[in-house]
Amino acid sequence: MRKTLFGAVAALGLLSATAANSANIVETAQGAGSFGTLLAAAQAAGLADALATGENLTVFAPTDEAFAALPEGTVENLLKPENKDQLVAVLSYHVLPRKLSSNMLPGRTIHVKTIKSSGDKLLSVTKSGSGVSVDEANVISADVMADNGIIHVIDKVMLPSN
Repeated sequence: MRKTLFGAVAALGLLSATAANSANIVETAQGAGSFGTLLAAAQAAGLADALATGENLTVFAPTDEAFAALPEGTVENLLKPENKDQLVAVLSYHVLPRKLSSNMLPGRTIHVKTIKSSGDKLLSVTKSGSGVSVDEANVISADVMADNGIIHVIDKVMLPSN
């Protein structure tokens, strides 16, 4: 009886610790400290709640440095209320409607649909001996787990072609 009680208390403690440590994609990105621009853009686009509450998502997350490398004025222009549709298109291009971890990638190029693919807009994901690339961005940190998906940190903002 004593062992059973101890086991139940220990299991409860483990469950509580796991629940306390779990964070959704937005919380995980906030905790990293290098995604302020991405999070501000997601908020402006009305997508932050979807990233926080959606299930089984994969986010290719550009760092603040990646946003800073865009031509001057690009981010400011995208954040204007009149450009919300364009901002949504850019951000949606970075999200897959399923979990895709690096160990699921074959050693070749595959094409995957984004969360709001319209027409034939697909991401080209390549895994090779030199790493993983998505379109023209390089994955600099893969498989950052969140309780509702996976974040892959990338070094470039991907812009959907027209």
